[in-house]
Parts: sequence; C-alpha cells; structure tokens
Amino acid sequence: MQPSAQTDTVDSGVAAALGRIPSGLFVVSWRDGEADRCMLASWVMQAGFAPPQLSVAVASTRDLLAALDQGRSFAVSVLAEAQRPLLARFGKPSPDAFSGLDVHRTASGSAALADAAAWFECRPTARVSHGDHVVVLAEIDAAGGRGTEPAVHVRKNGLRY
Repeated sequence: MQPSAQTDTVDSGVAAALGRIPSGLFVVSWRDGEADRCMLASWVMQAGFAPPQLSVAVASTRDLLAALDQGRSFAVSVLAEAQRPLLARFGKPSPDAFSGLDVHRTASGSAALADAAAWFECRPTARVSHGDHVVVLAEIDAAGGRGTEPAVHVRKNGLRY
C-alpha cells in the first residue's frame, strides 16, 4: 500500500508502533469459474468460538470482495515458517500461483496449501467497511493443515504492507 493523504498526517511514532504488532502470513484463495484466485494477507484472526469464526481485513480494491458479493466461500492458508519463500509467489496476482504446489481442494473448490501450518474453508457472514479496508467476518466450515509453526511477520512501518 502506498502512502495516502490520510497516512501522511499520522505521527511517525504511531506508524512505527503499529508496525510492531505481529501478524501471521496468509494466502486467501477462492474460485472464479475454473480459475484459482488468491491474495496474500497479513490481517487475519480468530473472531469467535461458537460458531468458530475468522475475520479478514481486505483492501477495498481487492477482487475478493466481488467474489464475496456473489456468495462465494474462500480458503485461508496459514503459511508455515518454512513456507516464507512463497511470499514472492503470492504477493502479486498470477493465474498459476498454485502451480507445482501440493494443494488441498476444499468443498467449495478453493485451493488450500496442503503443507500450510493450517488451512480453513470459510463462508462469509458479515462485513464492515471503514477507511481503506473491509473487515470480513466468516464462519469456518472445515479446517486442516500440518500443525507446524506459523510464519510471524512484523513491519517497520505500520502504515504500509
């Protein structure tokens, strides 16, 4: 994300402090016809126990939001520490991002990384839009994964990816 007029006015101490909030690294994927679509995400967290839920913050310009408007489910793969080299692969849109990787197909057909620390199939239930991101709340319909250590990410500046 590039700086905006809003982020330019934020105190540098706030930006640095926000960057120190640790997050995971996630691949969010969904089906678009016969094609796999995906995006790299860092703002995913558990949002409830009963039913089990996740929240995902999505930039308001992302194609995932259009897919959710059509009622599509999506998968979230929690990258394992050993999968850090995949960041470059999933950091930019590509029609063959999953090529050559071991993929688990969820019930909705979404691609989940079979070697991920964990994966979830999610059904969107609500969203809140404010500022430059939309927070999507989703119920978890299925989950799996290797159970290995997840990758943890911190930033130098909390106002940029």
